[in-house]
Amino acid sequence: MIEVNRLSKSFDDKNILNDISAQFYQGKTNLIIGSSGTGKSVFLKNIVGLIEPDEGEVLFDGRKFTRADENVKADIRREIGMLFQGGALFDSKNVEQNIMFPLDVLTDMPKGEKLDRVNHCLERVGMAGINTKMPSEISGGMKKRVGIARAIVNDSKYLFCDEPNSGLDPQTSIRIDNLIHDITEELNITTIVVTHDMNSVMEIGDSIVFLYKGKKLWEGNNDSIFDSDCEELQDFIFANKLMRAVKKNRG
Repeated sequence: MIEVNRLSKSFDDKNILNDISAQFYQGKTNLIIGSSGTGKSVFLKNIVGLIEPDEGEVLFDGRKFTRADENVKADIRREIGMLFQGGALFDSKNVEQNIMFPLDVLTDMPKGEKLDRVNHCLERVGMAGINTKMPSEISGGMKKRVGIARAIVNDSKYLFCDEPNSGLDPQTSIRIDNLIHDITEELNITTIVVTHDMNSVMEIGDSIVFLYKGKKLWEGNNDSIFDSDCEELQDFIFANKLMRAVKKNRG
């Protein structure tokens, strides 16, 4: 479990995050949702330590991460896997080399063992046999799958996904959502997904935190989200549903 206690962050006297507390559960797909510019990505970066909060703390299974000494931070970072918006694969490395990269940097594992691990993760995401493909040779959805394989190759305990469906068509987005959800349950890891996609919310939202203008206004799950009396949340849901209806009618 990841705990966030009273976290706040400002840039140039502009308050971005305001006194946010939340819990993200092991074995669950935990979502951070909200409109663009509401602080979701900044919140995620504070949790993983890319940004230091002005106030508050983050704990990984009871271990204080915020302002911890470098040895503690290094131990926790070895347990973190990241899936970035565009997949963030190295263009100059093939698929196998991309997935193996965390093992090269963080472990002294023998090469054969690394390769076994890479192949296992490729098989798990449905991409077996594409080891020598370059990122330029695979589709956007395949890049996301390779990104997931790289994120879990080091037996990660924590998986962070920043807008995993960005740039994907609806059908591919559903596949990526289901893959993230299945891997979370199968490996019993703590997964946090930043998204503004209501399809993702309804498909995999085991636990949901809604941010609005840097504040947490609601938390719950996909079974209770439509029953919320939070006006801002209902506006967010309605805007997403309306946009999908407009696109459908135009199509």
